Amino acid sequence: MAEQDRGVPPERLEDGQLLKELEAIHRTRHETLLYGSDDALQTHTSRMGALEAEYVRRHPRRATSRARTREGARARTCDEA
Repeated sequence: MAEQDRGVPPERLEDGQLLKELEAIHRTRHETLLYGSDDALQTHTSRMGALEAEYVRRHPRRATSRARTREGARARTCDEA
């Protein structure tokens, strides 16, 4: 698919641009899931995966929060969730 259809390849984005793309795609995910065509959802899913994979590739030792791990989630009570 052409670059104009899929956006700039994630590996060509600068860090700030990559974060902006990730923020935008996460912001629109729910609406695309609920109301987008099958093609739109597939394109969105593919682009989101590519952007996230590039972020993880660049930041393999990124900071993590214990609350965002399986163990941390299980430790939360219903009131905290």
